[in-house]
Amino acid sequence: MALFQINQTKVKRLTAKDVRLEKDLQKLFEQNLEEILNITFLAAEYSTSFGGRIDTIGVDQSGAPVIIEYKRSTNESVINQGLSYLRWLLDHKAEFESLCTEKNVKIEIDWDSPRVICVAESYNKFDIDTADFLPINIELLRYRIYDDNILYLEQESYQRVKVSTSGIVRKAKQEKGQEPTERLQKTYTVEDHLRKTGESTKALFLKLREGIMGIDEDVTEVPKKLYIAYKLTTNFADVIFYKDELRITLNAKSGQLNDPAGITTDFVKLNKGHWGNGDYEVKIKSEADLEYALGLIKQSYDLNK
Repeated sequence: MALFQINQTKVKRLTAKDVRLEKDLQKLFEQNLEEILNITFLAAEYSTSFGGRIDTIGVDQSGAPVIIEYKRSTNESVINQGLSYLRWLLDHKAEFESLCTEKNVKIEIDWDSPRVICVAESYNKFDIDTADFLPINIELLRYRIYDDNILYLEQESYQRVKVSTSGIVRKAKQEKGQEPTERLQKTYTVEDHLRKTGESTKALFLKLREGIMGIDEDVTEVPKKLYIAYKLTTNFADVIFYKDELRITLNAKSGQLNDPAGITTDFVKLNKGHWGNGDYEVKIKSEADLEYALGLIKQSYDLNK
């Protein structure tokens, strides 16, 4: 994507430049992981028992373990590498939880939704086809660094094939001559969340959903265990379902949101824990709340695009 710098009435095209070393890119991400991806950094070059090293390991705001791999060359199979590390991690849950305790991470770990993120300047057709076909979710992020030290980050666009996750499994320990299987990731749906709420709130959500998806064609909807996330490269709104209302967590830091009506909850000021990403929450109980809430969501979108 071409980027331009505006100086009054003059426009200057910014030139993309190469990172001197891939290690520099990894350090940049790790030192700013929460700002870039809303992920808490745990460790770099984390050793596995089979000799490999996970580039970056972390945990997201919903408690999902996160593996991040950086693609260092055009022929590197970074997706297969990430999947291999994911299988190892799921066989060493206690080790990961011990690491979280060591780093003073108190959130409950969500082992149903582990994430693998690949970061590269570009992806070839084979990378895209692999990520497209896999029934589990591999997140492909493209980056470019421009003049004036501007980092541009976007999610690679691809159309996921509808395939049952039952085929992507790992073998559990053999018990009594049987080999039970376990999925690498549990799949959640919008319907899972709609079952938690009443009919009027379901109708309210459908209108809210239409408004959020209408903000940008690149917005993606990702049902999680505790909420439905709306995101670009990172979440900007997380919708949590209750019987008679919707609660939306907005991914903005305390003090960033313009809320003249004063209807949001600032979790930092209350010193209160919560689900979802960001420091604010807005509640929707009726259609009268929709327009104002969508304006707040658009602010969060602008802060995270």
